[in-house]
Amino acid sequence: MLHSATPTRRQLFALGAGGAAAVSLAACGGSSSGSGSGDSITYWSNWKEGESQQAVMKEAVAAFEEESGITVNVEWQGRQVTQKIVPALNTPQVPDIIDGAFAKLAPVLAATGQVLPLDDLFASEVEGEAITDIIPEKFRNESTMIDGSPWLLPTFLTSEAIWYDAGEHPEISEAPPADWEEFIALLDDLKSQGKTPLAADGDVGGYNVLWFQSLYLRLTGVGGLNELVSDKSGALWDGDAALEAARCVEQIVQGGYLIPGYDASKWPAQQQAWATNDAALLLNGSWIPTETAPYATKDFEYASFPMPSPDPSGETIMRAEPTGFVIPLQAKNPEAAAEFAKFLLRMDFQEKIASEAGQIPIREGIETIPELADISAAIDAADSTYLAADGITHSGYMETVMQPINDELFLGKISAEEFISSAKEAQISYWEAQL
Repeated sequence: MLHSATPTRRQLFALGAGGAAAVSLAACGGSSSGSGSGDSITYWSNWKEGESQQAVMKEAVAAFEEESGITVNVEWQGRQVTQKIVPALNTPQVPDIIDGAFAKLAPVLAATGQVLPLDDLFASEVEGEAITDIIPEKFRNESTMIDGSPWLLPTFLTSEAIWYDAGEHPEISEAPPADWEEFIALLDDLKSQGKTPLAADGDVGGYNVLWFQSLYLRLTGVGGLNELVSDKSGALWDGDAALEAARCVEQIVQGGYLIPGYDASKWPAQQQAWATNDAALLLNGSWIPTETAPYATKDFEYASFPMPSPDPSGETIMRAEPTGFVIPLQAKNPEAAAEFAKFLLRMDFQEKIASEAGQIPIREGIETIPELADISAAIDAADSTYLAADGITHSGYMETVMQPINDELFLGKISAEEFISSAKEAQISYWEAQL
């Protein structure tokens, strides 16, 4: 379920007589909210030309056009697509469909009531199979629902884990750390061998904060981080879980486990160093094998294990972040856009998303590339899954509160206790400014 303030959530279904409720993808099988001809759609993609995922999408566009007779006017916008869509919403240039990750699309489109509900689309079939059977329920419930209606059609998942070269470190493959204590023991063992345990691009706040977020969620369970940052009083920062997670991060920083100079590095210097075995471990996303392959050491064997929990008795959880399609509220041809979106759920394109784009397909039973075998298996085995940043969609919160203060902790400028105090104070100020 999308987390956002109640008045904002209501906006999705309270935009006047011509609002979302009226078109609810009656859209997908009846009247259109726009005035388009229906024989063409405009698609803004978050992929750039030359990327492996873009190549798969380009192939899908061509196949869809040939089969449907609908022209797809593609604009390969790249990762800035969500920034570009906001100013376009108040112009005649709104695309019929865009794609991206939940974390990017939710704050700017879903939480502001700028997407069409996809009820009719989810009630349809792909190659004779119901979409609700194709997309596992846990991913539909966690990532695509707002006020009872789906708004995002996921096509693949991303996740995060701690990565290593299994060829260089077979001992990790044989016995990956089961909890935080074993993880620290591994770091100490690597250090005793004269090896640098960890790499981290310290200038990427979104990567730095993964440590605290992932540890906190393993102490509180799915939804705990969202509850923490949604607390207008800031009182939850005084809880044991926040301090324990912060102290674990501090332990990493103070233990001398990170590559010297990480705090002054510029991305992607540190992940490049890791990919050439200058450091053993890297906390990062499921895109790392594809992203680092051009410069990785020859025969690098990508392997990973989940973030070890400080609480071994807790349930096992894994991030499973959906990337997929949304249809803006002002789309001119939502029916045709919906048909294109579900085209990517076909078995052949789901297989291409896995084998050619190096992603984790939303459909179950499709084998991923070997580099993603560990992380895919961990998602399957997890008791629960969570969204990036636990689904937080509060506008500007991550950029102005969580990440800057976490950077100070991760870069060794403040202590765990100072982090808690600063985060609590900044959060209270953030919520006061929202009133």
